[in-house]
Formats: sequence, C-alpha cells, structure tokens
Amino acid sequence: MTAQSPELPLAAAFPAAERDQWQRLVEGVLRKSGASEAAGAAAEDVLATDLQDDIRVRPLYTAEDAPPAAGLPGFAPFVRAARPEGTAVSGWDVRQRHVGTDPRRVNEALLADLENGVTSVWLTVGDGGVPVSGLAEALQGVYLDLAPVVLDAGAQFPAAAEELLRLYREAGVALSETAGVLGADPLGVVARTGDDRGLADGLAAAARLAGLVGESAPRIRTVSVDALPYHEAGGSAAEELGASLATGVGYLRELTADGRGLGLDAACRQLEFRYAATADQFLTIAKLRAARLLWARVAEVCGVAPAAAGQRQHAVTSSVMMSRRDPWVNMLRTTVAGLSAGLGGADAVTVLPFDAALGLPDAFARRIARNTQSVLLEESHLAKVIDPAGGSWYVEQLTIELARAGWAFFQEIEGAGGQAAALRSGMIGDRLAETWQQRSEDLAHRREPITGVSEFPHLAEAPLEREPAPRPAGGGLPRVRRDDAFEALRARSDARSAAGGARPKAFLAALGPVAAHTARVAFAANLFQAGGIETVPEQVTAESAAAAFTASGARIACVCSSDAVYAEQAVEVAAALKAAGAVRVYLAGKPGARREEFVAAGVDTFVFAGCDAAGVLSSALDVTEVAG
Repeated sequence: MTAQSPELPLAAAFPAAERDQWQRLVEGVLRKSGASEAAGAAAEDVLATDLQDDIRVRPLYTAEDAPPAAGLPGFAPFVRAARPEGTAVSGWDVRQRHVGTDPRRVNEALLADLENGVTSVWLTVGDGGVPVSGLAEALQGVYLDLAPVVLDAGAQFPAAAEELLRLYREAGVALSETAGVLGADPLGVVARTGDDRGLADGLAAAARLAGLVGESAPRIRTVSVDALPYHEAGGSAAEELGASLATGVGYLRELTADGRGLGLDAACRQLEFRYAATADQFLTIAKLRAARLLWARVAEVCGVAPAAAGQRQHAVTSSVMMSRRDPWVNMLRTTVAGLSAGLGGADAVTVLPFDAALGLPDAFARRIARNTQSVLLEESHLAKVIDPAGGSWYVEQLTIELARAGWAFFQEIEGAGGQAAALRSGMIGDRLAETWQQRSEDLAHRREPITGVSEFPHLAEAPLEREPAPRPAGGGLPRVRRDDAFEALRARSDARSAAGGARPKAFLAALGPVAAHTARVAFAANLFQAGGIETVPEQVTAESAAAAFTASGARIACVCSSDAVYAEQAVEVAAALKAAGAVRVYLAGKPGARREEFVAAGVDTFVFAGCDAAGVLSSALDVTEVAG
C-alpha cells in the first residue's frame, strides 16, 4: 500500500456516490423485507424518525443540510461553547447532589465525595433538606475557597444564602476567592409548589442578593434558572428550552428594574441555567447547544455585551428516565446522559446515583455516580475536545430545529404575559400535560421501550430497598417518570404475591417446531412479565393443550407460533384452552384476514408489537384477580 498523496483527498480513491443511488439501495431493502414499496424520497421517509416538537430525524444527512456556521467557541452565538477554552483546560465541574435532613450524615457524604473526585457540592437546604441552621455542620471541614457550594433551598433561599455568606465571612474566605450558586429561583418555587404568594418578595430578595454579591464575586452566581421542573413534568426538550428562556428573561427584568442597581451585563452574569440530560445522547447534545444559541439571541436583543452573553450551564441526568425496577440499568442510562452533557458543553454535570428513584442513595451508589464522571474525564478524555459533535450535519440541523421550536414556545409564554403569568394561568401546566399524555401513549405501546421494565423485565429479582428520601415540594407541576404505568402494574402483582404467595400466571401455548414459535414465545413472555405476570411456556398440540394449561395453574393463556402454523392449529388450540377454563385467550401476532375465525374459536385479544401493552396487562391482571 502506498502512502496517500497530501494533495489527494482520501475520498478521491472511491467512486462518487449520489443520493439517488443510496435511495435505490434503500428501496431494495424495504421491498425485500416487506416493509414498504415506497420509492425515491418516499423510501427515505420510511426510515425517518419522528421526535417530539414536530422534529423529524432523517436517516441520512449530507453537506446540503449544513446550517450556517455555528461560530467559534466563546464567541456569539456560543453554540460551540460559552468560553473560548470550553472545558478543555480543566474539564467540566463534577457536581454531586446531596439530599438529606441530617447535617452530620450529609457532611460525611459530601466530604467523601470531595475526597474522591467531586469538585463542587449541590445541597438541598430547608424543606426536604438540611435545615438552614444545620448548614454550618453540613459544611464542616469543607474548604470553602476551593469547593464551590450550590444551594437548592426553594422558598428559603434568602435565609440559606445569608447563612452561606456568613460561613464565608467566618472562615475568612473572600467572596472573590470562591465560586458557587446561591440558588435563588422564585419562579422555580412557583412551578414546584403552585403558590405564587411569595413571588414578589422572592424576586426582591433575589435582586438584593445579586446586588450584594455583585462584581466583587465574579465566580458566584445568585440565581438558578432551573428548567428541571418542566422536564420532570413531562415537557419536551423544546418546552424545557422555552420555559428556561422565559424564566431567564423574567429574572433579567427584575434584576435590572429601577432601583435594583444592576446593569444588564452584571445581571446576566448572575444566572446559571440548569437542564436535564437524558440517555438520548444526540438530543441532549443538541439541546445544550441550542440553549446557548437561544440565550445569545436574547442577550443580543437586550443589548448585553458579548462578553457577558455566554450561558453558564449545569446539566443533571434526568430523573424521568430513572427506573425503580432493575435500577442497575440506571447506571448505563446515567453514563450516556453524563457523556451527552459533557459533549454538549455543560459547565457543570451532576450524575444522579442509580438508586435515586428509590430513596436516599447509599455510599456505593454515590461512588458509582462520581466515578462515572471520573472515567469520562480522566480515562476517556471527553473534555479535551471542544464541541466534538460540531460539524456533524445531523447534530447541527437538530440544534437549529430545537432552537426554532424552543423559541416558538418562549414566544408563546411571553405572549401570555411572561413566565409568572403563564404558570399562574395554567398555560404551561396544560401544555406539559398534553405533551406527557402523548409520550405516555408511546410508553404504553412500548414504542419507547424501557429496558428492565417494559422490555426484558426480571421478575425474580428482589426489590432494592433504600431509606426513604425527604419528600420534595409539591402542589405545582407534577413529577412524572417513564416507568409510572408499568410500575403500577408491577405493584399490583407484588401485592398479589405478598397476599397469596404467588404471582398471576400466563400459559404460553407454543405450537409447531421450535423455529416456528420461539420468536413469539419470547415476545409474549417479555410482554406479560412487564406486567408482573409469570409465564409458563410449553410446546403443545390441540390434543395436549388443555391438560398442559390445567397443570400450569394459570388462568390466562397465549397462543404463540408463526402465521403458517396458526393457519393449521390455532383454531383448535384456542378452543381447547377456552374449554379447559382459560378466562382469557390471547394470540401473539396480528390476526389479519383470519380474525373472525380466531375470535369464534375463543381468542379474546391479539397482542403484537405496537399494541397497547399497558392496557393489555392491566386487563390481564383484572381477569386473573377475578378468577383468583
């Protein structure tokens, strides 16, 4: 092999390829698989994926899809990074969250974190966290000039911030020598609690704190623009972006109002934005890039100097995606989410412990959470490249589309009178509820699978027990989880098991040779176990089905095989199962033209990929409870 000439691009060694050539190859695959007879651009559309916010992801992007240049890191519109060096010099801030009411135990946990790779601490203070009076004990032994402290104190942020500032003074730490976030977020309090009676006082307190800190503490931020309440209520990526923009604009108005003493540039430097990072890595990367682009546009319109227009971001792995069953899988989800946050350019990243959905995380879970980031930073060197996804036609296009959708929602909120008015009127809550309802349909139909929950559940695994965590503030926007529907089903099964010593069962009648029934037996087992229903598979014939069903102890049965075998045996087997006392007979697969024949033989329900799995399983639990 000869060395490549520096004048000859590598691509020149290959024949030129056109899009229509690729489309013809796609057409052939679709026809051969029976998926579609579409041709040309229509064949390409078959492979497209629809996301929320009316965004469609195409299967192929080319240079024709390249958007306008995204600029340079640290320069407007800040798509590539808020700072010229990005995170390449020192990596991103590894920020661990601590939720607990006992200052001594919280202190032990955060000291262990700081000694083992964490670079800042995020403390819940006040209701649901360490009492304000216990903040000193919780931070005992922490070098406040080295370890940034981020407060999450809800409505008690003025008292918590004053106490932290007092601790700085007592320790002899000049504000100019430390960093952190005081956590003022009065609009976030309204979103969480639904109570806006203290909003005016909260905004005034935030402005007072910002003025107090001012230019003397360039690395301390007063205000958290927390978009997590909107994500955790089921909002889409664009809705999270739009709500964060409206909140940020609301704070700019308050901080720069007459008599507050802050200019626009100084007010911008008081804000830190918090976003969720999910296991959809490209969507997370694009969302963080789009957030910087959008805030740069807001700053430009407001007349903020470019040096103050870069958005500071704190990314937190999503609580919505965390499962309570098979929680070990959460380690994988948070790894991908943490990776996405880092690649997306977040300044600080929090990886939630894998057991956070179950209660207070234990020491092992916290260690895994912080070591996840250590591996990403120290072993994978992910922070060494600024905006590694930049230049990808797909990511660049997704960034632009998310920015457009987020801006549109921001304009709707502003048209409704701003963030406070939109929360008060219910406009935001209604929109998020509608979005979550649509997504819930996808979850129920397993179009959005949840590994270990709706797909590949492990019924024999003992539940992981954790000490209950303090209850977070409620009364405002709801907190949802992807596993809600299936968790409710599994809880019903657990209750049956605890009361009677056995879970409900489904008999899987496997017809024909192994090659014919294996795929649908596996499908049916996966489906029923997702609802906490044990499965008893057995290869049967029309003559043996009744006896095998009776011996299984089940009350429902599912016929499983290929369409060809169904044509020969399904009618007789379904009738035999019904005669043997099956209160409901299922058939795995779409019935096609033989539906009426199968129904007449005793088939009650057809289960297939894309069916309403949650509804099917709820009904199955209903009939087994009645039968039991």
